[in-house]
Amino acid sequence: MNLWRRFLPYPLSTSYSERLRGGIGAFLGILLTGSICTAWLGSTNGLPLLIAPMGASAVLLFGVPASPLAQPWSIIGGNLVAALIGVTAAHWIASPVIAAAVAVGFSFTAMSLLRCVHPPSGAVALTAVLGSPHVAALGYSFVMVPVGLNSFLLAITAIAYNNATGRSYPHHAHVPAHPHPPIAQLSLDPTELDEVLADYGEAVDISRDDLEALFQELLGRAQRQSKTKAIG
Repeated sequence: MNLWRRFLPYPLSTSYSERLRGGIGAFLGILLTGSICTAWLGSTNGLPLLIAPMGASAVLLFGVPASPLAQPWSIIGGNLVAALIGVTAAHWIASPVIAAAVAVGFSFTAMSLLRCVHPPSGAVALTAVLGSPHVAALGYSFVMVPVGLNSFLLAITAIAYNNATGRSYPHHAHVPAHPHPPIAQLSLDPTELDEVLADYGEAVDISRDDLEALFQELLGRAQRQSKTKAIG
């Protein structure tokens, strides 16, 4: 039963207004990115100059802007690296399947080393290999246009929209809306937090600073609850 429970979706802690805020942001991000690119450079076969992986990027940048995977360096760096590797793989490897596998695998490795992991970039690498004949004809210019241009415009829109709606972006750790500072302060060594994250053995989609901020808030709430029970 425990195994099957893992397949169930986790309950979302975000409010409906936050989900609506993210949806509106994704709508505006894709609308503005596609419109600007098409107005500036024209369309391709009647389609806007917008690549499909931008849809996944928009979900991250506007839906979970606090994620390390959704930061400006992640989308711009990750997409450019993936596009470059994808075009290179398509150029040098005859088999599309092998080229696709190499493009995605090497892209993830490069993004990890450059600290710009962005999941939609895997789709960018795949698009460079398996895209339409038009994509193949672009060659290395595909890296800058449309990939680089799309990524830059979407990141700029995310910066403007997230900050206008009260979300820090590029993200930085902050106290919750209703803070409960610990009664007895507990100082955490950053290196110890790094060791805990490393010892966990898996990548966790949260920054060290956010983890510390959430821990301090939980500690404060637990201390106040214990104090209330002791008085009662």
